Amino acid sequence: MVKFQGAQLDRTFSALSDPTRRALLARLEGEDALSVSELAQPFAMSLPAVMKHLDVLSDAGLISRTKTGRTVSCRLNADPMEEAMGWLARYQRFWTQRLDALEAMLNERRRLGGGHGTPEGGGA
Repeated sequence: MVKFQGAQLDRTFSALSDPTRRALLARLEGEDALSVSELAQPFAMSLPAVMKHLDVLSDAGLISRTKTGRTVSCRLNADPMEEAMGWLARYQRFWTQRLDALEAMLNERRRLGGGHGTPEGGGA
């Protein structure tokens, strides 16, 4: 059984819960690195507000920042998202099995002629 680190997983999901932070991550997805100014450019908010979002992403381990001179660059770090995907995959398997079983039961009822309208097979 896979063990998940609760605190890290909580930070990841908390960071991903905000649409602005998800948009910042999406901007980093296809880039090696972007400066904070480049990241902030399309957002209708102040640079300090963007920096607060970047702090949350950094605390969650989703980005890393490096400073060269006066420029701070950000890079995507997908490791915490992989852990979150592993956690979600467990529940995807659970619900897929349950829904497959429900579908099989309904198909069997239809095959036996009892699936018209109500669960008992009667009309309205």
